[in-house]
Amino acid sequence: MRVGVPKEIKPQEHRVGLTPAAVREYVAAGHEVWVQAGAGAGIGADDDTYAAAGARVVDTAEEVWAGCALIVKVKEPLGDERRWLREGQILFTYLHLAPDAALTRALLDSGCTAVAYETVTDAAGGLPLLAPMSEVAGRLAIEAAAFALRKPAGGRGLLLGGVAGVPAARVVVLGAGVVGTHAARMAVGLGCEVTVINRTLPRLRALDELFGGRVRTRLATREAIDDELRAADVVVGAALVPGARAPQLVTRAMLAAMKPLAVLVDVSIDQGGCFETSRPTTHDAPTYVVDGIVHYAVANMPGAVPLTSSHALNHATLPFGLALAAKGERALVDDPHLRRGLNVHRGRVTCAAVAEAQGLPFVSAEQALGVAG
Repeated sequence: MRVGVPKEIKPQEHRVGLTPAAVREYVAAGHEVWVQAGAGAGIGADDDTYAAAGARVVDTAEEVWAGCALIVKVKEPLGDERRWLREGQILFTYLHLAPDAALTRALLDSGCTAVAYETVTDAAGGLPLLAPMSEVAGRLAIEAAAFALRKPAGGRGLLLGGVAGVPAARVVVLGAGVVGTHAARMAVGLGCEVTVINRTLPRLRALDELFGGRVRTRLATREAIDDELRAADVVVGAALVPGARAPQLVTRAMLAAMKPLAVLVDVSIDQGGCFETSRPTTHDAPTYVVDGIVHYAVANMPGAVPLTSSHALNHATLPFGLALAAKGERALVDDPHLRRGLNVHRGRVTCAAVAEAQGLPFVSAEQALGVAG
């Protein structure tokens, strides 16, 4: 199959769908890979490096989209990319469709097969293609909070980790999944006072054991969230419902009880955000203030560290991408975990959470693909 890698066009997005090492694997498996010129610049991989790996370097994104049956990206298609989608083409990337009706409509109208990294599963019930970027984003969330607390950035002037005789910041993490765990790990490492709030006790018990009592854990009740918000210097929003719009855990009214210039970091912003006052921002202008509370809601946080992120992502996506390149849609029939990633197929929504969020008809992936029940 001919596999295409366009250059990402989301603002300040420097990751790349396939690294040169991944290209070598596709080529070794007998596939042809077209890479847009400059696609790997953000990770220090120039066009000659891609050519040496066996790729054909083409000048424009339109050539890639028009000439390739499988498109491997990092972020959702934007602008002209949506116009270039076509029936029978397979798109393999992060989509986060639940809060994005316009993108869903573009995918439906194109007739393409859209496989979303974030809903592919594994045998343990995890999300293996979301996990590496969740690890990165969770760690970056604490770095972002540290920056936003600084006075030159418009913050309170608080050092996240404190010093002898001066308390460290209080960090509250909403959600104990991959993002929340890694945010807590970073915050604990800096010496912060950390509380993790989650809706399930088994996960809280696991965190208590993991951190040896260095993290406070609380069940996600309204009272617990209200209590912790009042004391927090930083709140990390890490709530996730796979494929669905993120639950809104903090309303605008709740901001009034928080410390002035406390920081909210919404890692769930790709799925609509878990703070009512969240709106997507960019690395160029990452923060804004609502009712005296600083909000950080960059929609592609791992794009700030593309070298780490691209390699981590490629390590996870490679076996699934190779299966799609080898078998096409048949790969979705053969692998139930990859099939869970199918969000849109030939004009039909095949992800129940997306259909519910947007009030659209739903057809199961099995039905759409003709998989025998």
